[in-house]
Amino acid sequence: MAKQKAGEIIVGLDIGTTKICAIVGEVTEEGIDIIGIGMHPSTGLRKGVVVNIESTVASIRRAIDEAEAMAGTEISTVYTGIAGGHIKGFGSRGVVALKDKEVREADIARVIEQAKTINIPVDREVIHVLPQEFIVDDQSGIKEPLGMSGVRLEAKVHIVTGAVASAQNIVKCANRTGLNVADIVLQPLASSESVLTEEERDLGICLVDIGGGTTDIAIFSGGAIAHTAVIALGGHNLTNDIAVGLRTPVHEAEKIKQKYGCALASMVDKQEMIEVPSVGGRQPRVMGRQILCEILEPRVEEIFQLVQSEVERNGFAEMLTSGVVITGGSTLLPGMNELAEEIMGVPVRRGTPAGIGGLVDVVRSPIYATGVGLVVYGARHTDRRLFRIREENVFKKVKSRMRDWLQEVF
Repeated sequence: MAKQKAGEIIVGLDIGTTKICAIVGEVTEEGIDIIGIGMHPSTGLRKGVVVNIESTVASIRRAIDEAEAMAGTEISTVYTGIAGGHIKGFGSRGVVALKDKEVREADIARVIEQAKTINIPVDREVIHVLPQEFIVDDQSGIKEPLGMSGVRLEAKVHIVTGAVASAQNIVKCANRTGLNVADIVLQPLASSESVLTEEERDLGICLVDIGGGTTDIAIFSGGAIAHTAVIALGGHNLTNDIAVGLRTPVHEAEKIKQKYGCALASMVDKQEMIEVPSVGGRQPRVMGRQILCEILEPRVEEIFQLVQSEVERNGFAEMLTSGVVITGGSTLLPGMNELAEEIMGVPVRRGTPAGIGGLVDVVRSPIYATGVGLVVYGARHTDRRLFRIREENVFKKVKSRMRDWLQEVF
């Protein structure tokens, strides 16, 4: 796809369960420079889905104000991510005849459109149609079919759908702060733009994005996305386990996790002690740090076991030649890589944003993977859709379904 022009400003808005992060990027001749960052705690989402619009709007406004001040520019349009248990991905195919015996851009558009003509429930919508490969006559494995000769063009695609209401609420929150939404992007797809290399995508890689509310999975093979999935467990579950296990307030449990947490209890000195605040005004208690890690380890183990089950169930276990890349704020816990390698049996590395300029040292953390990825995605895609009046689309879909139903009955 065509790239954006040099000097253009692109903004990624990562609306997460624990934080809302705005990343401002400027397109240059060399690539993308990050020129502004704004971050604010998020309280209006649960498991990646908006549950309180007012709180989310307030957090977005603060993150945007901070990013505008740092970048010295006004923000009007953003690329935003979407996640949550409502996200579903599946494969589809489309076939068209080539009128001029040669593949033209219109033919590629037609075959992709044909692949997405599927029946989905009225309360769901297509978020992405991601081409995996094209087949011209009997020649498979084609990535760019434009200009090739043939009589028949086939496309294999991966379709990602989500709940209409969840997408609407994200757009509504952005619109309430005076922002246009250029596109809604699946969060693991955005993260992959900033943390994966082309070689990893080609050889086969599993991206595991462990956020606050969910763990998002994206599997790549042959340079294209092969599978997506969402697991309804994330960093919040780790924090809640600490709060319950150590009988401490949730906000204190979060601080303890960040300061003393470790995913592998065997990596911690048995003699090391930590102070744990109590609830109800009681005196703080002193206990071994290993007890904390013994609470965290089973939950982290469960997350990676669920990831491994998802990989094996869909037949991708032998395709992960490049191993696994873990990213997201929760992966900052020491011992994450080691435990993931132990469970999944492949090399694991922590993914941080790369291939960018500007405030590189600031954003070189898994926390910013999705935000930076949204900027990179925006720079590579010029087909902006500006989501503003999505309610009408839903109304039309309902009206069409009602008309069809009435025709069948009467």
